[in-house]
Amino acid sequence: MSNADLAASFAIFAAKQHGAGEVRPDHILLGCLRAISRFGIATIGPWSLDLEALGIDWVRQPEGSRPKVAYSKEAVELFDRAAEIAMSSGDTGVSVSHLLAALATEDGGLMGELKRAHGITSASWRAAVARLGANEANGAKRDTVTSGQKSAREYLTPEEAAETLSIHVQTMRAYIRSGRLPAYRVAGERALRIRRADLEKVLEPLGGEKKEE
Repeated sequence: MSNADLAASFAIFAAKQHGAGEVRPDHILLGCLRAISRFGIATIGPWSLDLEALGIDWVRQPEGSRPKVAYSKEAVELFDRAAEIAMSSGDTGVSVSHLLAALATEDGGLMGELKRAHGITSASWRAAVARLGANEANGAKRDTVTSGQKSAREYLTPEEAAETLSIHVQTMRAYIRSGRLPAYRVAGERALRIRRADLEKVLEPLGGEKKEE
């Protein structure tokens, strides 16, 4: 499991703990902090953020498989922005650092509170996250070794399908939950598979490209 997937699991956990009906950007931020924390402290650049002060039970782990939960429009947009940041950096896949960088422009909610409490600006946050992301670079490079082998398969995992379309895996899972993208479950298991040919079902032409008859 990548650190981004771990952060997503913790984000769902945080949403459930708060009694929220959907995962929002605040929960994603909490999930990212939980994923990079040690002994309840998440260190990003000069800031050491106490998870207990943010209402996170940093000892307790999510139980069982991920529960089904909806992602808010804002959360999906955040994942997509993180995917764009990863692409612009030439990185393979989305990591926690990309998600944190995507949160830099947020001025409301929990991110806004952290900015005001710690004197954080968008630039200083991105600079700190960039240093954090340097520690993830080696793992991302290792992933590229097997990317050629993955591309030849007809059936893809949600992660591989998301990588093929250069979107975040949570956006891909949202397409599956909504029925927009067909998916198949491996017999007797929870694992999902997506046909490569079906990926075209989530693509649509721009309105201006329609030919007049």
